Amino acid sequence: MSDLGTRLRAAGRRLTPQRQQVLDAVGSLGHATPEQIVEAVSRESSTPMALSTVYRSLEALSDLGLVSHTHVDHRVPSYHLTSHATHIHVVCRQCGSVGEAPTSLAEEFVARLDSSLGFEADVTHAAIHGLCRTCRKQS
Repeated sequence: MSDLGTRLRAAGRRLTPQRQQVLDAVGSLGHATPEQIVEAVSRESSTPMALSTVYRSLEALSDLGLVSHTHVDHRVPSYHLTSHATHIHVVCRQCGSVGEAPTSLAEEFVARLDSSLGFEADVTHAAIHGLCRTCRKQS
């Protein structure tokens, strides 16, 4: 990420303090909604950041391939560093917990999509909904 400023300038953008703060917040939070990023930046900085600034920063960082998002529910997306995109999100319908499963668990499914439909799936952008172990035991 040391060449972030260079990459932004090459794309016609600047490395603003706000973009750096957003990138740092996403990195430290792991998965975060824009609202959670606003909260994290506000805790770390004396100047609050507007939600619109976070969205613009996330768009710029996404265009550069530094952050990605997943819709873990029907609300706002959850952002993470692209270097962290090595898993599938598993979301419990009952308690709302979000866990991670290695993408290797979906290799057979991805291969079958390719062979039968010619479709190349990216499961790192996926969220699978169901019941976690704890909620299944309680049911």
